Amino acid sequence: MDLGVRERIAKRAAQELADGMIVNLGIGIPSLIPNFLGNRRILFQAENGVLGIGKSPAKGEEDANLCNAAGYPVTVVSGASYFDSATAFAMIRKGLIDVTVLGGLQVSEQGDLANWMVPGKRVPGVGGGMELAQKTKKVIVVMSHVNKDGEPKIVPTCSLPLTARRCVDLIITDRAVIEVTNEGLLLTEVMAPHDVADVVFHTAAPLRMAGTLKRIE
Repeated sequence: MDLGVRERIAKRAAQELADGMIVNLGIGIPSLIPNFLGNRRILFQAENGVLGIGKSPAKGEEDANLCNAAGYPVTVVSGASYFDSATAFAMIRKGLIDVTVLGGLQVSEQGDLANWMVPGKRVPGVGGGMELAQKTKKVIVVMSHVNKDGEPKIVPTCSLPLTARRCVDLIITDRAVIEVTNEGLLLTEVMAPHDVADVVFHTAAPLRMAGTLKRIE
């Protein structure tokens, strides 16, 4: 996806966040979310020991000693705090994170998440995603609707190694917004220029339609 599409997904995900929340962001698209908050005050937490991450720094103004868990440069807001990784993970395991926004490789109709094993690639491991997916109050997955081969990433059952089972609450892609409910996947919004038929065709799992289906222009 080009940057414009990634930013569009991040902007929509930012709408799920409210004042006073403590939020953890995964790498990639989630890291763009602080750029779309407006006047809302939200504390972003990172596993490497930061609470209070701000917008991305302007080019040339990066601080080599200030980064997120993925190693990318960040800024901090007034009142930010620093601590060790043990404390950061204690916050996660204690259930103190309100929302986590993660990337995804596959999401099943039951809300299972696979987001760390890239086929044919060597990766360092699952990282903090497993604990975030299990312990956070709300889990949002942002991703492309299909993979590079055009295959659906929203599937009946994940074929890749799982990060966590039945953890995903909301899926936001470049084509749609889909809620994970006890009755299955509920399509609530479609992103232009795509339509409902296109979303259904590129989703391997069954979809129910919301009574008030929205279109994001």
